[in-house]
Amino acid sequence: MQNMFNKAIWEPPFIQPHKIGEINKFGRRAAKDNICDTVFGVPVKLLVEKYGSPVFVTSEKQIRENVRRVKRAFERRYGNVIHGWSYKTNYTSAICNIMHQEGSWAEVVSEFEYEKARLLGVPGERIIFNGPNKSKAILERAIAEGARIHVDHLEELHTIESIAIARGSVVPVTLRLNFDTGYTEPWSRFGFNIESGQAYLAAKLVALSPHLKLTGLHSHIGTFILEPRAYAEQVRIMCKFMRELEGNENIQIESLDIGGGFPSNNALKGVYLPPEQSIPAISDYVNAVTSALMEGTQYRRESNRPLPQLIFESGRAMVDDAQMLLTSVVGTKRLADGRRACVLDGGANLLFTSYWYNHLIKLTSEIDGPVEETVLYGPLCMNIDVVRHSIHLPPLKHGDILAVHCVGAYNNTQWMQFIEYRPNVVLVHEDGESSIIRKAEDLSVMTQQDCLPSHLQIPFLDIGRNGRINKIASVGQIEAVS
Repeated sequence: MQNMFNKAIWEPPFIQPHKIGEINKFGRRAAKDNICDTVFGVPVKLLVEKYGSPVFVTSEKQIRENVRRVKRAFERRYGNVIHGWSYKTNYTSAICNIMHQEGSWAEVVSEFEYEKARLLGVPGERIIFNGPNKSKAILERAIAEGARIHVDHLEELHTIESIAIARGSVVPVTLRLNFDTGYTEPWSRFGFNIESGQAYLAAKLVALSPHLKLTGLHSHIGTFILEPRAYAEQVRIMCKFMRELEGNENIQIESLDIGGGFPSNNALKGVYLPPEQSIPAISDYVNAVTSALMEGTQYRRESNRPLPQLIFESGRAMVDDAQMLLTSVVGTKRLADGRRACVLDGGANLLFTSYWYNHLIKLTSEIDGPVEETVLYGPLCMNIDVVRHSIHLPPLKHGDILAVHCVGAYNNTQWMQFIEYRPNVVLVHEDGESSIIRKAEDLSVMTQQDCLPSHLQIPFLDIGRNGRINKIASVGQIEAVS
């Protein structure tokens, strides 16, 4: 008998109204004519055959080119620049070490991320420690190892001071600031506010302590910032605050950290223009930052004092376009409103960013048939598991593979261990070879942290009419606890 999936697909006739006047206003090619049969130079079919579907595919070459391009742009305009690789963007070990080989420091926001950076061999003095939740124990370690600590709140400042007193040493700190640039919504939950005077109070407390030394200022104005002038205003505000501190207190600021937030070439939901028209060039951001910085530090040059070190913590712009997701069609259907729908083996569990991006999705082989509006669903039993709410595609069938572009940022860190196993993450090396950099999960991974109390080691009982147990099922491999 012929396999059912090899038969021609038939579906009942339907009426599709033609909407006159709808044109492709941006001149993009139709999806069926835009084929992506290779990913970073490797054939899609070969990757899926070797590593399964779904699979994340990452380009080492693209990551290195991105980091070099952005760092070079800053260094040409300013010189004394550090890039802190934002671990929360993608803390896959191989990706982090590519960044570190390119000279990037580790920017971490938790005990876990700090410990991972140290495990990867990053020395403490090349770690920037952000975040609102730092335990005393991890602060003691970070201080001992020379990490740059960015203080988020007064309780943390007091804890650091108590550690410094116990050590009998002076601990350098950076204050995280928040303020209104007028271009973005203020991230006022992080750091000390300038407008209210809290930031100056915190700086004063540091200046008065014989065990603390204020050496840096840090702020992060948001994420996926589409207006370079926001960074120019951020730098102006930070430089003004720095000059006030240095004029009124016995303080010398050594570094200004502007955080991250540079966008990638993804299409934000709700933005009318496509990415190629709405996303400024990285040079626009670099020029805005460095021009404002040179202007804001003019007073230092006039007095022959060294300029502060510039730190930026870009994540998304470094890695988003360096990773794609290959995902396969597992089912098709016609919705009640007449639209086509496809179920994919990768959904919101793997693509957390599909909640705020309309990811570019391409076919990986030629498919005949009329292009229609299609909904792409993931495999989860939840109604919000939608990869794309609307995309024009030809009729897909079981086994067809789609390539989802620009998924390197926040998906390998915010993906969900929910219902489905998480898949292989693969790296395409600079020489064109490929290898797994994170193994696909299996049942042992999903259950290795489970512990069973002794009275729950029996999953079910076969109880006879006399009330006695007739048969006991095996407990399997889950760890038993007494």
